[in-house]
Amino acid sequence: MQAINDYVVVDIIKEGPKKVGGLILTDKTDETNRYKKANIISVGNMVEVVKTGDSIYYDAIAGHDISYNDCMYRVIRARDIVIVE
Repeated sequence: MQAINDYVVVDIIKEGPKKVGGLILTDKTDETNRYKKANIISVGNMVEVVKTGDSIYYDAIAGHDISYNDCMYRVIRARDIVIVE
């Protein structure tokens, strides 16, 4: 699978529940967090800053999901990436 143009295919990293002050925060209670963490699977030919294998944070409302080889991935535009680790 190869992304084209300015698209990036990512695999969302599912993190376990977070503890804050002894309270367990689940995804449902962490709804105010606008950014999600993911690993890059494929980058398009117009993407210059990131590469396959990078860990990123992207805008959670960006893009759409795609199923490929029985796995779910998210397709976003490079402009929706806010942090590269």
